[in-house]
Amino acid sequence: MTDTDVAIVGGGPAGLSAALFTAKNGLETQLFDTDQTWMHKAHLFNYLGIESEDGSAFMEDSRAQVDEFGVERHQGTEVTGVETDGDGFTVSTEDEEYEASYVVLATGAKRDLAEELGCAFTDEDVVDIDVTTETSVEDAYATGAMVRAEEWQAVIAAGDGAAAALNILTKEKGEHFHDFDVPDDAE
Repeated sequence: MTDTDVAIVGGGPAGLSAALFTAKNGLETQLFDTDQTWMHKAHLFNYLGIESEDGSAFMEDSRAQVDEFGVERHQGTEVTGVETDGDGFTVSTEDEEYEASYVVLATGAKRDLAEELGCAFTDEDVVDIDVTTETSVEDAYATGAMVRAEEWQAVIAAGDGAAAALNILTKEKGEHFHDFDVPDDAE
């Protein structure tokens, strides 16, 4: 069994964004990615800061970025279950279990893990979240297409991932947390 601060299920824009923020700010982060993201069918013209990029190339760049911040990425690893365990969550794969204080679900329109975890759903059959993307299960977050009936955009998903991560960091720090760098801090 492996202990971690944050377990992220899904390696598309939402999951990678959440992983970037949590790892960059000192939380041990495990990310599970089956590489079934819709980004492989996309070409980005509508993502702020990107003039034009193939979705698969975007994924490669995003993965390299989170790797630089120390995210432990489990590429090709499917999560088979997520359960609450009293103090957090147990995230199961075929080969191992991980104990995590927080879990971020970023599985696109696949909502089965959220349902198994006991997350509330809306009348539109999407996962019910608050403005921070926290679900009805404390310390469990849902992002992207699983929380929106039809608004499936990479930039929205990435924002959801960032919102989840910032709320996790706020809880960990005990005060509102903002991830804001200035040019003097940049390498």
